Formats: sequence, structure tokens, C-alpha cells
Amino acid sequence: MIPLSVLDLSVVTTGTKPAAALRNSIDLARHVDGLGYVRYWLAEHHNLASVASPAPDVMIGQIAAVTKHIRVGSGGVMLPNHAPLVVAERFKMLEALFPGRIDLGLGRAPGTDGATAYALRSRLDRREGDDFLERLHELILWQTREFPSGHPYHNVVAMPDDTPLPPIWLLGSSDYSSELAAQVGMGFAFAHHFASHDAIDAMVHYRNRFQPSAWSASPRAILAVAVIAADTDEEAEKLATSFDLNRLRRDRGQYLPLPSVEEALAYPYTDSELTSMRRNRSRLFVGSPATVQKTLRPLIDSSKPDELMVITAVYDHDARKKSYSLLAEAFGLKAAG
Repeated sequence: MIPLSVLDLSVVTTGTKPAAALRNSIDLARHVDGLGYVRYWLAEHHNLASVASPAPDVMIGQIAAVTKHIRVGSGGVMLPNHAPLVVAERFKMLEALFPGRIDLGLGRAPGTDGATAYALRSRLDRREGDDFLERLHELILWQTREFPSGHPYHNVVAMPDDTPLPPIWLLGSSDYSSELAAQVGMGFAFAHHFASHDAIDAMVHYRNRFQPSAWSASPRAILAVAVIAADTDEEAEKLATSFDLNRLRRDRGQYLPLPSVEEALAYPYTDSELTSMRRNRSRLFVGSPATVQKTLRPLIDSSKPDELMVITAVYDHDARKKSYSLLAEAFGLKAAG
């Protein structure tokens, strides 16, 4: 069976304040650590009422400290928001504290709206346009120490200097991301749960174009998917109504806390809204464990990921934990330890 991992947004609901959502993330990490999940990644988002964590590196340290087996990483750090030296220092520190258990996932997007992105970057030496490649190159140089003689950074050292950067993964939702990950020879994680680009095309393209590097001798591909599992199809569909309404609002630019099932069921949907909801369901896998496996199988067989990373956003925290438990059993995960 394919290995499973977790992508967590620290989802805020109408009944769960942001501080409680962060504590729920720690609780969920402990839970899946014992179920045999491979990784637990935290996302970076800013100024969103629906997402509690803007700082994955802080959460990584908290979660790694209370788990024993699972790898913990960023899904991801939005590199244009940060000075590469700061990213290098923080993740070398995490690697030093939790050796062999940290991942550094990097993204190109701001993870927020334009005004907030400007506030995040206004004090940085910011280039016009997309400077992700420049920042990625600089981040790598903090590891390799290959700044040329005479360069201002030649004698600057990213501490702790006896610890390497953790494995780097490039995140993406487009063909550009898969091409870049293949060219630089790094791991690639594709965000099927919100991408408009075809996941199969991106994953196959990455494998076919991969160039071995010091970072990885062979392609390593993760497919991130949104899943809601419950004991029965009917129960899972009911849980998914919160997602449906939340996604509908997001499409309108309303990033509100996740609504309850009761609120979602009582919402007066128009015909056009129902059409939009059905279209959005192409990015969500809902049902009993058997149903989820059946609907996921064609995508897995065609895209051939090395690992499936699951994001489950439901209103009730216990229902979310149960969804991950059901998937662990269905996919034959072996309990850690």
C-alpha cells in the first residue's frame, strides 16, 4: 500500500478559535504519529480567518517535540516572504534539535492577499516580479558555502554550521513547479486539492524530466489530496457539507472560518451555487474507507506518487481524527513503534 502523510492548515471553525485550532493540530499530530503516517506538514497562510498558523517553523518545533516517529515539515514555507538566510537558520536549528525528522517544503505563492504580502515583504530587499529562483539559489548557497570570494556573504555562516539543511521539497500546483523541481533535482509535492492544472500531467512530467542532483538521486513525488472519510458514505457526505459551503465562499473571496454542518445544511443554495459546489467536488474525495480507496485508485495509478498526503478539513475535531484513523486502517498502515 502507498504511504500516507498529513497536510494540516490548523483550520479555524465557527466553534473553534484560532488558539484552540493550534492545539488541535498538536493533538492530531500525536494521533497520527501512532497510526503510522510518514509526515506531518504545516502550511503557511497569512490574514486568513480560516487558518490559524502563519508560522510553520514554530509549529514544526512544537509538534516534533511531542511526537516520536513521524517526520515534521513545512507544506510549505513561502520563500518570497522570507530572507533565505532566516529560512536556512531556522530549519538547520530544527534539524539539529530533531535530526532526521524535519522536511523543508518551499512554495512560490505569498499565501495571502496582495496587501498582506506587501506588509510581509516591504522591509526585505525585494526584486520586482517573481524572484523565487533567486531566493532558492541563495538558500542553497547557505548550505554549500559556495559564495564566491569577495561576495558580501562569503564570510557569513548560517548557524548551526555543523547541521545540514533538511531535505528540500518544492511545492506546486502547475506545470512550472513540476518542471522546476525536475530541473533542480529536488522532491516535488503537488497540491491536487486546489490546483487547476492536471495532477497526472504534473507528476508524470516531473518523473520524466527529473535530473539527479546532490539533493536527490531519484525523483520523489508526493500527491496532496483532500479527503473526508467516515464509517458510511452518508456520514462522510454530511461532514463534507461544511467543506462545500466554505469552498463556495472562498471562491467569492470570503475566507471565513469553517461552518458547522448545521449551518451548511440550512444554507439556501441557488442553482448556480449548487453547480459550483459539484464542480469543486472534483478536488475532494468523500465516503467510507472503501469508497475513498475506490475513487482515489485511478488517480494514484495514473500519477504514481511515492506518497499520498491527506488534508482533511471538517468541523468536528474528533471526526477529523477518526477520518485519519479510518484511512490508516484502509491503506494498511502499520502502527509506529
